[in-house]
Amino acid sequence: MSLAEIQSAIETLSERERCELAVWLQNWQPDEWDRQMQADAETGKFDALIREADEAYRRGDCRPFP
Repeated sequence: MSLAEIQSAIETLSERERCELAVWLQNWQPDEWDRQMQADAETGKFDALIREADEAYRRGDCRPFP
């Protein structure tokens, strides 16, 4: 399906359907915060925190989440 076909199809949607599509699109694209978190994870920025959490779990310092 081409972009023109998609645009044409969108024009045939009801107002409610366009609103639902807009909400879906808004939630579909990662925002800046998501991109930054992904970049930080890929560069190892959270590795020390992960190790600390793993160690706390192994020591038994964790409790079930309610």
